[in-house]
Formats: sequence, C-alpha cells, structure tokens
Amino acid sequence: MKNKVLYFRNIGIIAHVDAGKTTTTERILFYSGSSHKIGEVHHGTTITDWMQQEQERGITITSASVSIFWKINKIKYMINIIDTPGHVDFTIEVERSLRVLDGAVIVICASSGIQPQTETVWFQSQKYKIPKIIFVNKMDRMGANYNNCIVNIKKKFNCIVLPINFNIGIEENYDGIVDIINKQSFFWKENSIIVKNVENNQLSIFNHYNELMLETLSNNDDFFLEKYINNSYNIDDIKNSIRKLVLNNKIIPIMCGSSLKNKGIEFLLNSICEYLPSPYDINFKNNNYDINLNNKKFVSLVFKIYHDVFLGTLSFIRIYSGTIKVGDLVYNSTKKVKEKIFRILRMFANSKKDINEAHFGDIVVIVGLKESSTGDTLCSLSENVQLENIETPIPVISISIEPIVKNDQEKLLSILQKFCKEDPSLLLSINNSTGETILSGMGELHLEIIVDRILKENNIKTKISKPQVSYKESIKKIVIQEGKYVKQSGGKGQYGHVVIRIEPISLEDKENFIFKSEIIGGAIPKEFIPAIEKGIMNQVNYGVVLGYPVIKIKVFLINGSFHSVDSSEYAFKNAAAIALKDALKKANSYILEPIMKVEVTLPSEFLGIVVGDINKKRGIVNTIIDHKNFKVINSFIPLRELFGYSTDLRSSTKGRATYNMEFHNYSELPNNIVEKIK
Repeated sequence: MKNKVLYFRNIGIIAHVDAGKTTTTERILFYSGSSHKIGEVHHGTTITDWMQQEQERGITITSASVSIFWKINKIKYMINIIDTPGHVDFTIEVERSLRVLDGAVIVICASSGIQPQTETVWFQSQKYKIPKIIFVNKMDRMGANYNNCIVNIKKKFNCIVLPINFNIGIEENYDGIVDIINKQSFFWKENSIIVKNVENNQLSIFNHYNELMLETLSNNDDFFLEKYINNSYNIDDIKNSIRKLVLNNKIIPIMCGSSLKNKGIEFLLNSICEYLPSPYDINFKNNNYDINLNNKKFVSLVFKIYHDVFLGTLSFIRIYSGTIKVGDLVYNSTKKVKEKIFRILRMFANSKKDINEAHFGDIVVIVGLKESSTGDTLCSLSENVQLENIETPIPVISISIEPIVKNDQEKLLSILQKFCKEDPSLLLSINNSTGETILSGMGELHLEIIVDRILKENNIKTKISKPQVSYKESIKKIVIQEGKYVKQSGGKGQYGHVVIRIEPISLEDKENFIFKSEIIGGAIPKEFIPAIEKGIMNQVNYGVVLGYPVIKIKVFLINGSFHSVDSSEYAFKNAAAIALKDALKKANSYILEPIMKVEVTLPSEFLGIVVGDINKKRGIVNTIIDHKNFKVINSFIPLRELFGYSTDLRSSTKGRATYNMEFHNYSELPNNIVEKIK
C-alpha cells in the first residue's frame, strides 16, 4: 500500500483566467493516453469544461476532476488532476480544491505575466503551504518573455524560483526547450520530438542557468552542498535535492512551453511526478490529530457537492487516512449523523467509473450521501475527528429572482437550495419586507451562470432584478447591553436575561464575526449558551441602519440570570436578539460597501481618459505599469460604480481595453450615498 501511495499525485492546475489551464489539461489528457483527441477551448470540445455554460463562454466554471496515468522509468504514476476556474467569480472552486490537493501547477501567460487572479491563487496556495511548480505557457505568443516572468515572480512573491528548462526561440520562432538537468535540447517537429545535445549557440545561456541551479541547491540543501563541493553529484542527486526542497516549500521549479502548440507537456508531466509530493509525503495534522498512512481509521473531507441529473448528489471527498468500501457505514462528525456508502466513483471529468474501494490519499466521489455538504468530515464510526472547514468568501452582489410562471415558485426555491449546497459562495435569503427571493454571489457572471442553468437544466424561465450591491453594516463603538425576555401567562412563563458586550473588528482583520461566552460560575447554565449564540446569529443578519447583515463584530456574553422553572432556550434566544439589536443602535452602526481590485489593460493613448473615469468612480489608482505597447492600471474602485463598466470602457477606448476585477475589502460608505440608497 505504501508503494502505491508513493506513486499517487493529487494536483491542481491554477491560474488567472485565459492563462491556458484547460488547454494544458487537455494536452496532459492526450499525451497520457486518457483521451484520443485533443479538445479546444475555442471550439467548446474540451473534456474538463463539460458544462454547457463553460463550452459556450470558453471559461472554466466548476473544478473538474480527472484521473490519468503517466509512466517514467517503468514506474506507473496515477495523477488526480483538478482543473480549476481562473475567473474571480468562481474563486470558491479554487479555494476548496486547494484545500485537498498535495501539489499545484501554476500556469502563467508568457506575455501577460502575473495578473490579479494569479496573485489570488498564489496566496491561496501559500495559505495551505502547497508545494508548487510554475509552467510559463504561451511562449509562442507575441510579447512572450520567459526571463521577465522569472524576475517578476521573484520580486512579486519573494520566493526562490528555480528554472529547470529554458526556451529555444521566442514568439513565432519558438521551437523547443533546453532541459537544464539532463543537458539536452528538445525540438518539436510536427508530431515528433527531436532530442539533441545542447547546441553551441545555447551553451552560454545553458551555463548561466546550470550555475544558477547548482548554486540554488547548494545554498538550500546541506546534503547536496557536500556533494557539490566534492564534485561527486549526478543527475539523480540534483533531482532528489529539487524534490526535497519543493516538498519543504523552499524552492519553486519553473519551466516554459506552449500548450496550444503541444510543446513542453511531457516535460511538465515528468516534473509533476518527479518533484510534486505524494500523499505519503504530506504529514497532515489537524488540531494535533496526526493523520497519515499509519492511521488505519478512515478520515476524509467532503470538498465539493454536485447534483447529477441521473445519479443525484455526488460528494467529492479527499481521503486522509484509512480505507472506504461500498456498503460501509461512516460518521459525519460535522453534522453528527451516520451515512451509508452505496457507490464509489472515480471521475474522468463528466464520465465515471465504479470502484469497490478507495484508500488513503485518493480523491473519489461518493453517490447519494443525504446529509453531507461542503466542508464536512466523514470518518469511521469509532472516530470523532473534525477537519478544519473550508473558508467561504462573502457574497458581494445580489439579485431578486422569481419565476415567470407562479406555480414554479416552489420548484425554483428547491433548485436554488441545491445550487447553494453545491456552491457555498452563493447565499439564498427572503426579504422580509417585500417577500422577494434574494440570491447573492461573487459577481455578475457568477449570478448570470446560475440564472442560465435554471433555464437550460430545469426549463424554468425567471425574472430578475438588476444586480444590487451586497452592502453590510458594522459598528464603531464598544457597547455593553442588557436584554430581557420575560412573559407571564398564568402557567409556566418565559424568562431569559443576558448581558452582552459588542466590539468592532478591524476592517483589515480576516474575521467577520466572533461570539464568545465569558460567563464564569452559574449565572447562566451552559445548556442555554448555544441558544443565546443562535439568537445573536439570527440578529446579526439584520442591521439597524438599513437592515443589511452585520460584519466585523465581536459579541461577548458577559452576564445574565435565569429562572429555575421559567427559563428556556426560546427565552434566552429572544433575550440575546433583543440585547444585540439594542446594542447596535448605540454602537454608531454604519454601512460598508465592497471595494474591488481592478486591473485595466489598455493602449497608452487612452491612459488619461481611463484614469479620469476611475477618479470619477471614486476609485484610487494604485500603480500604472508601463509595457512596450500598452499600460496596466491597478486600482481600487467601489463595486457600486462598476455596473456596466465593460460597456463604458469599450466605448471610451474604441474596444481596445480589457479589465479584470476581484473583491479587495469592505470600506465605509460615504453619508451622501447612504442617503441615496435609503
């Protein structure tokens, strides 16, 4: 079993939108023999972009799981690959995929370099300490510059990048690569690879990179340093040193190629197998609970839910220890329920293969789990371990949605609830004052895709409002507040009494809400604390300025009292809600608006027009990067000002500018605008 796990690789392919992730995955599938025809994104024929919406738009929306095999030196490796979205509206897909992967390939466009979503996925991968390799794609594109990418990555991410190949030719003259480790040149001619020794005109560049590689390994690996000093190292020593340093997150190998032109894919596959970790290399710890090969008990994490028209609920799981078999009973330690395993599948994008069992390190799909959702822990019945949950971003944009045919209302709600279970970054709520169904998400495209799926997958026509900003509320003052819920009606009454303290959380802090009980002694019995927290949580959804959810707030339960007969969970829940509502009124509550990080790429002649427009939109220009033929403006702009921005930008630059945006943070909404939205 240990040997089998050693030859597993669980990797993700992550990048900015349009860097070539899906094209790279398609080539990997073809060259590994998993598919017999290369699919193209622009033709809508790719295997991993199998949803109709993905094929129509040419973008990845949902992370797709693919299993392939690749052989090196008679060793057969199994690689589970997850092709993740690059568009910021689907960042939850990247987040939950990275949570369960052992290694990642970051794809960077050789001409565009580091883009906003590249930074986002980089920091997401750093958060989970995921070993990485970088594939600089599109070396055949105009403006491609491998060396610039290396320099910018080092500078931007403050990391040690180790080039393990370099390009022969550039742009339309891109012919192949030089493998620095094996000291060979690879040329792609039609459907064959020509392997040569390093040619004389490449020797000076080769010597530069070779010296850099040996120096980098010597500086970071004492074992290799000793061999280097004694001049007793060989190719295996170099590869072993690179692997060791990659596993310890000390270096990041970087290589170049062109997925569209089928150049460099075999080199990338070899590097995935040789340098990225197996599950056995990852000593996964969770709250001091050591989960590894020696732990025979089954422990896994549900990281994705998908509703299949024919099979029902598909739950994607990563197994951290033990074995699972068809027919097993498992314990959902998050929901505190038991689930039965009726069917286990290995996924090949949207096609599936039944398997009888799955082991430590594997990523598989369980069919028909009734209670489990994203972030839940499944384990053996005798275990009660709970793995860390998956962080969910706050939705920033909302629409109201209703069916055109009134009889479809119940069906629409059921479908929306399924989508919210699939995608935790979607939020469904009912506006209490108007009765409208409100759907909130990460951006206009995110919600547009959902509305499209409702029509095409379920044949329900809907009416939607224009997208609205998901404002939030917060507080500026520390307030101590009492809340009482007392009812006497002749018989048994209701009595709940709490004293809470609320404090603001800094807008820069990652936490949005904290509840903590500071009750010492028996002022309030412990069994009522969960009900108090529930009352607080319910009230947090409704601020006192305009009724928006409250974030960036700490709530401390500091005192209270109870009645031995009349106290109940219901009474304490209401007392807590009353206390928080009154406290919010005294705490200088105010409105927060989402601020987006916006990157505009444009010809130099339109710079003044675009900067002026950003200023009009209450934006702040952060940096302007000067490239040869174009400029890149990085700015922060309130989301409220960005509706219809793509149309405005096209008209002011004659259709020659493009932009990307992602959520940055929340900031206080100016009073004059608060008056407008009241």
